[in-house]
Amino acid sequence: MAEIEHRPSNFIRQIIDKDLQSGLHSSVATRFPPEPNGYLHIGHAKSICLNFGIAQDYQGTCNLRFDDTNPEKEDIDFVNSIKHDVSWLGFEWNGKERYSSNYFDQLHGFAVELIQKGLAYVDFSPQEKMREMRGTLTQPGINSPYRDTSPEENLTLFAKMRAGEFKEGECSLRAKIDMTSSFMCMRDPVIYRVKFAHHHQTGDKWCIYPMYDFTHCISDAIEGISHSLCTLEFQDNRRLYDWVIENISIDCTPRQYEFSRLNLEYTVLSKRKLIQLVEEHHVSGWDDPRMPTIAGIRRRGYTPSSVREFCLRIGVTKMDNMVEMSMLEACIRDELNANAPRRMAVIEPLKVIIENYPEEQVEWLDAPNHPSDESMGTRKVPFSKVLWIEKEDFKESANKKFKRLVLDKEVRLRNAYFLRADRCDVDENGEVTTVYCTYDPTTLGTDPEDGRKAKGVIHWVSAAKGKQADIRLYDRLFTVPNPAAEEEFTATINPESLIVKKGFVEPSLATAEIAQAFQFERTGYFCIDKDSKPDALVINRTVELRDTWAKMNQ
Repeated sequence: MAEIEHRPSNFIRQIIDKDLQSGLHSSVATRFPPEPNGYLHIGHAKSICLNFGIAQDYQGTCNLRFDDTNPEKEDIDFVNSIKHDVSWLGFEWNGKERYSSNYFDQLHGFAVELIQKGLAYVDFSPQEKMREMRGTLTQPGINSPYRDTSPEENLTLFAKMRAGEFKEGECSLRAKIDMTSSFMCMRDPVIYRVKFAHHHQTGDKWCIYPMYDFTHCISDAIEGISHSLCTLEFQDNRRLYDWVIENISIDCTPRQYEFSRLNLEYTVLSKRKLIQLVEEHHVSGWDDPRMPTIAGIRRRGYTPSSVREFCLRIGVTKMDNMVEMSMLEACIRDELNANAPRRMAVIEPLKVIIENYPEEQVEWLDAPNHPSDESMGTRKVPFSKVLWIEKEDFKESANKKFKRLVLDKEVRLRNAYFLRADRCDVDENGEVTTVYCTYDPTTLGTDPEDGRKAKGVIHWVSAAKGKQADIRLYDRLFTVPNPAAEEEFTATINPESLIVKKGFVEPSLATAEIAQAFQFERTGYFCIDKDSKPDALVINRTVELRDTWAKMNQ
């Protein structure tokens, strides 16, 4: 399990401390219960870090349980992706992964028990009619005409449901609670429905499936969960959670506690909206680096420790709030600044020809892998007559504030020589295409003896030995801070959320591993994408060197 940094206290930890001190619980057991109907996102990461982190800190256990009660939308591929994401974040679950479907026989038995007690009934009301009878927030509900059917008849009808004798939507099993309750979830909620669907775990054994609110609390009790942690939208449902546990024959009585879900600027964390982005091809898939899925941010270059650090920084409260994207970016930026080896890459290439450099010569110069960590060693970088530099690093004329290459002025090439720009070629559009220069061979690793100073330092890549790469520049997926609040959230997708540049990089990157991270000097933090091949590099920008978004969008 991941070694989590010391965590500050929060209201959940205070509850656990009190429960342990009072003897209510002698140990802590939590669970992480995702539905396998999509990929996990950064909001799930908060829940993962909370549940597994608490289990670790209190020497308890945390189960991974799949809430698989809706087979039409669930898939074994989602199960596998979720297991991979939890492991990638650095956590190990207690024993084997569990499934709500493991308990279908017991759940069915508890439903029968409620029917026998007169606390559940089979309702043949159409869904629309049932919705009308449910009432509103200001008006109480109306009892179903089937509400007073005898337990004996309900047992017979439920058995027929189990045997597949009713069509989907023809009837459902409802808990018999209180149609006048101020909590909508207590107005005789559906606890079983007919669904003829193949299940990825149980196959075709069942044609009735329990609802989440009925399944979740019983699964917690079966597993001996002490503290059932969920997000605030389930706050009212705690009444139903407790009602089910109180009215069935089960020894364990877990308690539910709610915390605020994560809301992150410039993205959406609704699974329904994420599915829409994938299915409508607004993104390339669940692991598109613009997606807030764990798979997406992993592919973009985020590390498990940076995600855990983010979850630590945002904390656990009962107050809903919108977290700035810059907080997430700061976590990976801080980590990579300390740990990522440096490389040189040119994203917008401009050709430089050093006229006094030998035609066929290639020098292999020493360059540090990290400017402040000598333990990371050095690398060899090829230097040749023709180089690539960034277009923005050259101007024909400029004021004193421009500290890069200007005609008749000198700059230092990073880890190399002084370079003076003598002349340039310009195309019919006025764009500079080639800069002709002279280098000073006496300035490798030292300043000129005559005391002249370079205007600045720029990076470069050898045209003779450098490797071409597709460099994917990722930005925020949406143009507004809260796209979920828009009438049509896809209308706010940022058309410049992905820009692909044909750039050049040091040749050492051709042998870098997939997902390996680097700082491209003066540019940002990047990683090798899974689409990459040695002769066709694909590189993703994880984050810029500094947070420039806030200044640009004030």
